Amino acid sequence: MRMPGMVLLIYLVFILQTSLFPWLVPAAFSERLIPHFTFVIIMYAALYHSRHSALLLGVGFGMLQDVVFRGHLLGLHAYTMGLIAYFAGLLLGGRRLTMLSALAITTMASLLYDLAIYYVYEVFRFTSDPLAFVLQKQIFPSLFLQLVFALAVYIPMRRWFEGMTRARPKPSSE
Repeated sequence: MRMPGMVLLIYLVFILQTSLFPWLVPAAFSERLIPHFTFVIIMYAALYHSRHSALLLGVGFGMLQDVVFRGHLLGLHAYTMGLIAYFAGLLLGGRRLTMLSALAITTMASLLYDLAIYYVYEVFRFTSDPLAFVLQKQIFPSLFLQLVFALAVYIPMRRWFEGMTRARPKPSSE
């Protein structure tokens, strides 16, 4: 259960973040809290498994998010998720990371993801809100939510991805 299991897990997280989470959030916070739980799982895949699988998962589930939510620009979330996950896996993948460093990397990647989406929307004039307003009212509360989720699933995700890495067959040198 390598890639199909990973896809199924991220798909279940996507379903929970898009269907169950809006019911749990009070109406006053519905515009402020935007969960990116699938991105957190994809970041763990980048850090503990493979940057190539993180790229594929980021592009696939980013495109799913673009299609489901009918964004202004089709493919923006796919490109951003895949690119950030790939570069995080390229820079830090394969190293033994502590919990604090993995959470810091995931938090910085989530911040970069939200800022990239904001700046592309600003370039194409889909938003007129200033950056300070968006940071305070939407990005930082959502970033805190991603951090809490990343902390809650850190140990199961690390064990699962490290178990997948250990289960890979070693290439034989003949």
